[in-house]
Amino acid sequence: MRSHVKLGRLFGIQVGLHYSWILIAGLIAVSLAGRFQTLHPAWGSNLVWAAAILTSILFFVSLLAHELSHAVVARAHGVPVRAITLFALGGVAEIEREPNSARAELLIAIVGPLASAIIGVACLALAGTFGPGLGGFGESPVEAVLAWLGYINVTLAAFNMIPGFPLDGGRVLYSLVWWITGNAQRSMRAAAQTGRVVAVLFIGYGLFRFMTAGGLGGLWLAFIGWFLLEAAGSTYSQVRVAEALQGMCVRDIMMRDCPTVDSRTNLKTFIEDELLRTHQHCFIVTDAGREVGLISPAELQAIPRTHWLYKTVFDAMRPLEYMRTVTPETPVAEALAEMGRENLSQLAVGADGRLLGVVSRANVLGLVENRTQART
Repeated sequence: MRSHVKLGRLFGIQVGLHYSWILIAGLIAVSLAGRFQTLHPAWGSNLVWAAAILTSILFFVSLLAHELSHAVVARAHGVPVRAITLFALGGVAEIEREPNSARAELLIAIVGPLASAIIGVACLALAGTFGPGLGGFGESPVEAVLAWLGYINVTLAAFNMIPGFPLDGGRVLYSLVWWITGNAQRSMRAAAQTGRVVAVLFIGYGLFRFMTAGGLGGLWLAFIGWFLLEAAGSTYSQVRVAEALQGMCVRDIMMRDCPTVDSRTNLKTFIEDELLRTHQHCFIVTDAGREVGLISPAELQAIPRTHWLYKTVFDAMRPLEYMRTVTPETPVAEALAEMGRENLSQLAVGADGRLLGVVSRANVLGLVENRTQART
């Protein structure tokens, strides 16, 4: 999931917000303002909204702490973390590769709910020092804010431990099955299937509550179930892709002897004489016989059609010096993941400073489809 609003870096990790988080933060603030006003009619309007907005901000901080705990433990086990994105139902830490042991996966997964539980218990304990009762979210504004944060973080910890992938509980289940069986892919498949079952139960129970009791609580549960079902289905698809690509390296599918085009070629000429006539999807760009970049239909989309006559291939190409490069020994699954992370259609394949070929997303997906059909 990509960030739409970048907030900066913490410990070298890019932190951002998905648009859905902005929506949910506003709903939380409005909901809390209404609750605080109902429970504490003596509070003024300014105090009600200040408490509601402060609680929303602190909830954001607690979610960030949850995801940072995942990231810190992941890094401690040699797993690079690229970014953290907060969205409507929590957050996600974007890691560059999966942990290489069940123990590492277990520790990375369980530390998030543990962090939320610690934050929740600490907030409830602090709220207790400001007043005797927490049932009404406290009498003073400080107590009310702390009590709400305590309850929601404890609830968040419990919810995340539900054994439905991609929740942390699903990853804990995955790591435990992996630990027992020693087979990571089969364990991921089992966790994804369990996630589907949990998601269907959420949807069914949510719709049942909505039809019998009314209100939006049931629809909210059904929405969470739908989200989990989509995520579990995506994970299951990734497992099938990984199984289809098992044992395959980039050298097995990369395009060798790619056609070349001179960097000074006019774009209109290149499109009409090369791209459309040859039906090739990727060309190596040369300058004085030296390979300097790649160009494909994806790069041409950034150049308006009216400018094709005045632009050259050099103006539209992706320079090799700025491109992600893999080696012929790179696993195909790893190359596909890299293209997905960077939203690329091709990767350059090189070794010892030489460009050996190109691996494209279309080639990989075609291979996956063929091998999947062969197994069915």
